[in-house]
Amino acid sequence: MIPSVFSLTTLSLKRYPPQPAISPLKAADSADEYLLDAISEQLINCQRVLIFNDNFGALTCALYQWQPYTVSDSFISQLACRQNLKLNGLAEANVSFINSLQPLPGSPEYVIIKIPKMLSLLEYQLKKLRQVLTPNCTIIAAGKVQDIHTSTLALFEKIIGPTHTSLAKKKSRLIFCRFDPNLSVMATNESIRWTLPNTSYQIHNLANVFSRTSLDIGARFFIPHLPHNLTGHLVDLGCGNGIIGLMALQLNPLAQVSFIDESYMAVASSHQNVKYNRPTDLNRSTFRVNDCLKGMKNASLQAVLCNPPFHQNNAITDHIARQMFNDAKRCLQHGGELRIIGNRHLNYHIRLKQLFGNCQRIASNHKFVVLKAIKY
Repeated sequence: MIPSVFSLTTLSLKRYPPQPAISPLKAADSADEYLLDAISEQLINCQRVLIFNDNFGALTCALYQWQPYTVSDSFISQLACRQNLKLNGLAEANVSFINSLQPLPGSPEYVIIKIPKMLSLLEYQLKKLRQVLTPNCTIIAAGKVQDIHTSTLALFEKIIGPTHTSLAKKKSRLIFCRFDPNLSVMATNESIRWTLPNTSYQIHNLANVFSRTSLDIGARFFIPHLPHNLTGHLVDLGCGNGIIGLMALQLNPLAQVSFIDESYMAVASSHQNVKYNRPTDLNRSTFRVNDCLKGMKNASLQAVLCNPPFHQNNAITDHIARQMFNDAKRCLQHGGELRIIGNRHLNYHIRLKQLFGNCQRIASNHKFVVLKAIKY
């Protein structure tokens, strides 16, 4: 029996973490729809399909019958995909999940790419993909028009081969690329490195790490206001490259510090930065890819340090911050604290007062505020 593409209109798809019923945010977008329409008759004889950056599993579910490999740097995206497979009665065993640090399967016949938010991640993925391509492979990418720039197309041309785009449809566009085995392409730059200001620390950053090329201004303001001389278990939640946790190790020499993020590259960067800059502290450091503090014991933490994101992919939302705050309260011991930095306009102090019954402003400037809430 010839497999067929599932229509997005016949699939039940939900975002992860779950959204309120009235939320305008959806688990699939017009780029997913455009892409599936374009390939519906091209996959019949394909044996190996790779899908990159499928945010919530729409593409993976639609192409389930091809037993696809789905490649992502996001643990949350993998959870979303698993959730939507289950929701549609599709066996998870039919899909191979690959994180961004794992090797790709050789000789794919069809490669589908959703354009990621960070151009550095796309460059990393294309260079890694090139190592396993053969000339008979079909490569097609999709994204919102606003996310496909001249620089995006230049990467495909430079790393893979001849590239052209489709007309725009519902504010989305397709990219078609043909593999040129004769291109001379520089090796993948696994990470870049820079010196943390006012320290001797060399900070390593893999391709999908936020503020990869320099210290972001939020962390710069947060560092002078981190707690000192704690002796319990601290968490750098949403750790990115681990700078906050690295400084927490320095400022709290008797504490245990966990580095937690949903990005595989972020957690790997954090591990690299502790190993390189404070190798004797590896024995009091743990590194974990996770959905916030899922699985962490109740009342087990002395402090949670956090710079909460206010977006998921390209969607502005505060649900991740709210989940971080809720998880922190559950996991903090009595007297433990959640210390965060956030943009002033986000008004996190309101939510923290509601949740903890207290909130203290530690510091502020024209853009940021550092807040502390204690669990009583």
